[in-house]
Amino acid sequence: MRSTCRTGRQTASADDLVRWTEAVGCPGEIRAALLADLRSMRVEYATWRRQFRQGGSARLQRAQVPVEAGAAAVRVFEPSIVPGLLQSPDYARYIFRGLAQLPGRGRDIDEGVHTRMRRQEILYRPGKDFRFLVTEAAMRYLICPRPVLRTQLERLAVMSALPTVDLAVIPMDAALPHMFWHGFWIFDEVLVLVETVSSELSLRDSDDIETYTRFFESFWQAASHGEDAVAIVHRLLDAFGTDR
Repeated sequence: MRSTCRTGRQTASADDLVRWTEAVGCPGEIRAALLADLRSMRVEYATWRRQFRQGGSARLQRAQVPVEAGAAAVRVFEPSIVPGLLQSPDYARYIFRGLAQLPGRGRDIDEGVHTRMRRQEILYRPGKDFRFLVTEAAMRYLICPRPVLRTQLERLAVMSALPTVDLAVIPMDAALPHMFWHGFWIFDEVLVLVETVSSELSLRDSDDIETYTRFFESFWQAASHGEDAVAIVHRLLDAFGTDR
């Protein structure tokens, strides 16, 4: 087992545990129980109520900065909203307003929007690789007034041209490999963040990461990319007209 595991600086991996139990002749049922315990240790569960009590929306936005800065590759799947790193200020404000109505959510809306916009600076850092996968439905939902959504779509088209950004859109009529449940963010091959209505999950188990990676790639294959993805955005802009 690696020295970092022996000294407590790093949690043992599943492979570490299997090798150790084999070395000491551990029965199979005990090995399975230990693997289950290890898996549970590698899932961090944080309720929104607790997180917002510790600092509000802006603090949560700032907490994302080192995670995004430390990852070379970030894969994002959002089925119902435009991803935060691609949001316009007004669109983000309506997102935060909606969340503020839920129990335990932060109400520092202006500061949360400001911090989210600051987070977007990471998109201009050379060497980064952001793959954003969104559904066409996410760009249609009127979670904000139509003029705000139109401005958001214009911003999306512009930001898709950044060298660090690869945008893919799942059309409404796409043949899907299977159903989807929720959005998630994958950071390199070490972390998956999942937001539920009541909490945020930080998944570090290799099996979980592999599952989400396969899920992402299967939908990435079903999506439109490059000019085809941007064409969907422009088609929606035409559908929304020129109202301001």
